[in-house]
Parts: sequence; structure tokens; C-alpha cells
Amino acid sequence: MYYIATFFSHYGAIRFKRQCQREGMSAQLMPVPRSLSSSCGTCVRFLGPEKYAAEPDPNGELEQLVRETEEGYEVIFHGE
Repeated sequence: MYYIATFFSHYGAIRFKRQCQREGMSAQLMPVPRSLSSSCGTCVRFLGPEKYAAEPDPNGELEQLVRETEEGYEVIFHGE
């Protein structure tokens, strides 16, 4: 299942991509789709397990995490 994570900073996106790759998940940096908002304009699209859930973000960089569906996007996590 594909997911998109948006961030408050480019650095947060880069760090998240590296973490995904360390965990063996395919991940790529890309511009945020127009239907999703983002503070920095960069997101990470990654292939994860079907039951993937966002872990607490100790750095506060994760803005939102969405699951790609046939109907569009399903929000899993939305930060403050």
C-alpha cells in the first residue's frame, strides 16, 4: 500500500525518507500533490505494510500521513 507523508520542513522529509529506507521500504521524495497541503512543499511517497501507522514523531516534523486509495487519500495522522 502506498502512503504519502508531508512535513513542516524539507529536512524532516529527507530524514523520514532515510528512515523508511533503513526499514527496507521503498521511498521517494516528491512535490506534495495539489489536493494535500504542506508547509514545505516536499513529501515522501513510500510503500509500506497495509496496517502502517504513524509512530509518535519526537521531532514534530510530520505534518500528516495519508494512505492512497482509489477514491483519493485517507488521512491516518494529522499533526498540530
